[in-house]
Amino acid sequence: MNNIFSEAWNSHLNSYVDVETWLLGGEGSWLQSLRQQALRNFVSLGFPNAKEENWKYTRVHGLANTEFTSIGVPSDPVSVEDYQRYFFTEMPCSRLVFVNGHFVAEASEIEILPEGAVIGNLANVFKQQERQLRDVLARYADYQQQPFTALNTAFIADGAYFYLPRKITLTKPIHLLFITNSQNKAVVTHPRNLIVLEPESELNIIEHYIGLNEATYFTNAVTEVVMREGAKIEHIKLQEESAKSFHIATIQVQQGRDTEFLSRNLALGAQLARNDINSVLVGEGAKCTLEGLYVLEGNRHVDNHTRVDHKYPHTSSRERYKGILGDKSRAVFNGKVMVYPGAQKVDAQQANRNLLLSEGAEVNTKPELEIYADDVKCAHGATVGQLDNNHIFYLRSRGLDEDAARQLLIYAFAEEMVKDIDPIPVRTHIERRLNTQFFRGHHQEIVL
Repeated sequence: MNNIFSEAWNSHLNSYVDVETWLLGGEGSWLQSLRQQALRNFVSLGFPNAKEENWKYTRVHGLANTEFTSIGVPSDPVSVEDYQRYFFTEMPCSRLVFVNGHFVAEASEIEILPEGAVIGNLANVFKQQERQLRDVLARYADYQQQPFTALNTAFIADGAYFYLPRKITLTKPIHLLFITNSQNKAVVTHPRNLIVLEPESELNIIEHYIGLNEATYFTNAVTEVVMREGAKIEHIKLQEESAKSFHIATIQVQQGRDTEFLSRNLALGAQLARNDINSVLVGEGAKCTLEGLYVLEGNRHVDNHTRVDHKYPHTSSRERYKGILGDKSRAVFNGKVMVYPGAQKVDAQQANRNLLLSEGAEVNTKPELEIYADDVKCAHGATVGQLDNNHIFYLRSRGLDEDAARQLLIYAFAEEMVKDIDPIPVRTHIERRLNTQFFRGHHQEIVL
């Protein structure tokens, strides 16, 4: 237990009574009780420290010592141009926009939906379907033992909500855009998303986080996904937070029989970022695919923790994460696969590959298998290496200078994780971001 908070966080926690007026769930409601219990849990758990295995290589003292402010309404104006800069304008889609954690209706757009389908922001849905939310909200994400999930639950105010009835497929993707505008103060937001897919329904979603300026702020997001029998979802998480920001996020997935969950996790921003992606397979035939790319420079730190729980036989998982680290950046990868007793015929594969571009960069990687069944096919592996001088020599022999040769090899390493992203406008955006920010455009003149 670590319940010693800095003066800054004591002040923030003491402000809870004042901000409760605009949090989700009125006085005396079940959600207010849930929030208050979650706050007690966070106070009891405290911030994680290096003595905890899951946080051994990730220091959060900068976060724990910064004074943040929760704000009920966006206090800094955000122009239409600010919104539109981050729209995928070539992609027909539904779009929900949140600024500093609050839904902005005038910037959002929802396509005509099939009967029974619901797409909206959590605060509005709560007013109409409180009883339905009670059955699923905060039921799967662990707010008892995970401090940042507890903190998010305590401060639930808004987020996205999706519900698809049986055999409903949304042919157009959904773009969730979370914008933080923190010009005047260090703000903290706790986006909370809930996705419920009934049997054989399908959804494609892009969860996108950005900052409008280089001020310090903290995004603490939680997304719960509930998939009934035969449901499918492709989930892209695109994290492009500002250079001084903190970003901590949890995605908790519950997969029923014959479900398919595909996660593409791209961490391209933030001073300190941590992603926890957990999937629990509770039905035969469930498939889970986790893919991720993190590209770091400067003193940035990215921590990816994944966990797949195979609780039923004949389930499968595939995991592939890649990292590119330069300067004095640091990364952590911890992927765990659990095969429970009786979960025979499980097929699980896991790989983490890292490319270090400087002597000061560092990565700590730990793929894990924990197996309690005897008829399974499981494998894992991890590599950490540098650019191959023979490959650079070959490219130079083909007429490239050394810098262009290095950039081409780096881009090829990353491109493997990007080339299959669909929708194409999202893939193009990521490729441009990688090209202009990290690879300085060399690959274009070479590849083409």
